[in-house]
Amino acid sequence: MRMRDTFLKPMHPEGRRFVAAFAVVTLILFLIWEPLGWIGVGLTVWCYYFFRDPERVTPLGAGLVISPADGIVSLIERAAPPPELGLGADERLRVSVFMSVFNCHVNRAPVPGEVVKVAYKPGKFLNASLDKASEDNERNSIVIRMRDGRDLPVTQIAGLVARRILCFTREGAHLSAGDRFGLIRFGSRLDVYLPEGVEPEVRVGQTMVAGETVLARLDEVAS
Repeated sequence: MRMRDTFLKPMHPEGRRFVAAFAVVTLILFLIWEPLGWIGVGLTVWCYYFFRDPERVTPLGAGLVISPADGIVSLIERAAPPPELGLGADERLRVSVFMSVFNCHVNRAPVPGEVVKVAYKPGKFLNASLDKASEDNERNSIVIRMRDGRDLPVTQIAGLVARRILCFTREGAHLSAGDRFGLIRFGSRLDVYLPEGVEPEVRVGQTMVAGETVLARLDEVAS
C-alpha cells in the first residue's frame, strides 16, 4: 500500500457539496484573518474525512453477521424491533454501534439477503448513545431476509447533531454482506436485531469496523 493511500481515502459523493462549502468558507476566513483561515482548513479536512468511503474486505463464510457501522458497541440488550416493521413485540438481542463524528458514516449490510421492508419514522435528535434513542429518535429501518428465511432488522438512528438519514436501498433489492446501504450525517447509531438464540461475539466498548468485524455467527446458536 502506498503512503498516499493511507491518508487519502475515497469520499462518498454525498460529501462533495459539504466539502466544497467548507472550502469556500475557509477562503473567506483567510480574507478576514489568516488564523481563522487555518481553523477553516482543519474543519474542511475533518469534513472530508467524515464522508470518507474506504474499501473494506468483508469476511467470507456462511452464517456471519458483519458490523454495519464503524464505531463502538454502546449497548447489548434485549428489545423488540421497531413496531413499524411489523415483526411483532417479541424481544430479540439488540447490538447497538455508536458512531461519533470522527467515524466513517457509510452503513453496510450485515448479512446477504433480500430487503423485504424499509420503514422511516420521524423523531427526536437525542444523544444516540442513550438507550431511549432507539425509541425516540428519528430512524430508518430495513429488514433483510436471509436465504434460510430468517429476518434480520437493521435500524439507522439519528443522533444529537445528525439531521438526515440516507437509505440507498429499497424493498426487493438483494444485498451482499458488506454492501453499502445508507449513510447518516453527523454522529449517529446502528441497531442490529439478532435472530432468536444467536449470541453476539462482541462486547460493549469494542471497536467495530463496518463491513469487516464479525458481530455474530448465525450457525452458533446458544444452547
